[in-house]
Amino acid sequence: MKALLEKILKGVSSKKFVLVLGFLGLYLLSTGTSWAIFSYLRQEPDQQSEALTGLAEARSKINLGLPRESECPINGGMFTEVEKNIWEKRRPIAAILENHVESRPPSGISRADIVYEAVAEGGITRFLAIFYCGAVAEELNIAPVRSVRVYFIDWAAEYGDKPIFMHVGGANDFSGTGETVRAARALELLATLGWRVAKGNDFDTTYDSGFPIFWRNYERLGRPVATEHTMTASLDAAYKEAEKRGFAAKDSEGISWDENFVSWRFEDDRKVTPPEVTNISFGFWSNKPDYDVEWTYDAAENRYLRRNGGKEHIDLDTGTQLSAKNVVVMFVRERASVDKNKHLLYTTVGSGRALVFQNGRVVEGTWNKDAREARTIFLDSSGKEIPLVRGVSWIEIIPAGKKVDY
Repeated sequence: MKALLEKILKGVSSKKFVLVLGFLGLYLLSTGTSWAIFSYLRQEPDQQSEALTGLAEARSKINLGLPRESECPINGGMFTEVEKNIWEKRRPIAAILENHVESRPPSGISRADIVYEAVAEGGITRFLAIFYCGAVAEELNIAPVRSVRVYFIDWAAEYGDKPIFMHVGGANDFSGTGETVRAARALELLATLGWRVAKGNDFDTTYDSGFPIFWRNYERLGRPVATEHTMTASLDAAYKEAEKRGFAAKDSEGISWDENFVSWRFEDDRKVTPPEVTNISFGFWSNKPDYDVEWTYDAAENRYLRRNGGKEHIDLDTGTQLSAKNVVVMFVRERASVDKNKHLLYTTVGSGRALVFQNGRVVEGTWNKDAREARTIFLDSSGKEIPLVRGVSWIEIIPAGKKVDY
């Protein structure tokens, strides 16, 4: 081969020399590519199947009449084995979504397993949505994502070791003047927990996460809105990035997210006939009627339908009214305007009064949470844990002393 090349090169000019080298390189590239393809096609059938089977293919099998025999560890809902196979490769996402009247309706929240609602500022509520089982069946975008407060972190910390935490900034003392008290500094708390480190489980647009995980969608509502109401996020993209960072179902050290996770007790529907409670209504702050909430009992489906500010509260993407199998009201201590930035603080650790609405009735009891990472448990008057009906639960955080009508 060497002698042949020398003979060829002696008989060509420098210009022809370049041309010969070009053809030679093309030949080697084509043979190498052919070898690679041939080698791939010679893989064992199982290897090929694994390489070609993706998330979209798995999702295509979900609605084929498969039995729903797999229990979601987050809310007890029943799903197919295909869905379970997807979520078992992931860990929960805890996302902060806003509820400003100008940002409604939200996108994607109807797919959350659990939703917490509490005032973020000035009587305006915000959501902490937990996505795990209900988010696997389809590609899901959520909006509008907003900034975090410390008490939302305390509830998110219940969902195992380092959930994927999605938000846009948060309360902090950016000026260094102490205008935000230390107890309200959400970003400092995230750093203290070890979440807010480079390529950690804290996904924040103001820190280390951008497109394709987060982007501004000014056209989502079909009308002009302020920039702060436009942040959208892709859960599929977040999960892909989480896997790269070592935060799939198990972390880089092989520790599963749910090693210390405490699941609630769940039970099947046990609706009472006739229902004892058909309407639940309350406000967070008396001067903010746009954030008043009403839940109406749907006896046919044994669920509660949500209205917010006197209107049906819908998911923009599905067009369906938000609903829940359980509506849990937690009465907590509220400390308003704790600093110059008028931040709020809510009691998250300890105990207090609770109302659990389910099956067309109400169970009066208490809530209890021993530590930041501990699970909030709901107990009846005899001190026994109240089982929750399988499916979506909304946890409403109400200032102690507020009246709930039912």
